[in-house]
Amino acid sequence: MRRTVVALLVAGTAACGTTAGPVEPSPSVEPVAGLQAEVVRLRTDEAVGRRLQVRLTNTGDEAFAIGAAALDSPGFAGLPDTAVTAQFAPGRVIDLPVPYGDPVCDADPLPAVARLTLVRPGGVAEPVRAPLSAEVLQVVHDEECAVRAVLEVVDVAVTGLAEDGDVLTGSLELTRREGDDRVRATALGRSVLVDVTAEGLPVVLDRGERAVRAPVSFTPATCDPHVLSETKKPYGFPLTVQVGDDDPVPVDLPLDPAQRDGLAALVQRVCA
Repeated sequence: MRRTVVALLVAGTAACGTTAGPVEPSPSVEPVAGLQAEVVRLRTDEAVGRRLQVRLTNTGDEAFAIGAAALDSPGFAGLPDTAVTAQFAPGRVIDLPVPYGDPVCDADPLPAVARLTLVRPGGVAEPVRAPLSAEVLQVVHDEECAVRAVLEVVDVAVTGLAEDGDVLTGSLELTRREGDDRVRATALGRSVLVDVTAEGLPVVLDRGERAVRAPVSFTPATCDPHVLSETKKPYGFPLTVQVGDDDPVPVDLPLDPAQRDGLAALVQRVCA
């Protein structure tokens, strides 16, 4: 069955901290007086991973505080509340970072609510559920479920990394996990700090094949001190993978801690 990942087309907009147009909050959840809530995703959230922002606005005439926050969506596994300390004067807007759980790919992520501990004047804490404008949750859900569907079919790995002068060389491997669909790795993108090259793209795992590999090499892309010190996602390499006739899906190239340490050592050595 063809999987169409329409949400990937708007992911860039969501990543900048906006939604592609607010979704109407669930009519089954009553609004919380003086409070408006939406979910946004910032570029720093993408770097940290599995985190979004609950953007709260005090739309009333009196101050309140928030002591805890969580996302509550049927499309994601539930997580405990995250403790926060945020004071909201009238009109104030604050983004509260909250983690989200594993995607539940057979459930729709919307409607969703913000689970909050609200402290009104007088100091009494009150648990509330605020309806969310949360189209970005659909984007994230579609992205993660598309990646999960690919990785159910094929395992992606980098193996045999070794130093070769100012380069790390190894192999990009695709290993079939299930099914017999043709799998194509068509493009591999660089990170902020490191260029990567996979020879012979597209790498194709044909029907009946169990595994295929191609040489891969990593070289430092910059020694700019500002980039070296400020980047939040230094070793993220998007590999575009297509299963059968499904839409191509960007999958982060999996690197274990030792491989990431090797890349960090390479950059440090070359840039020194």
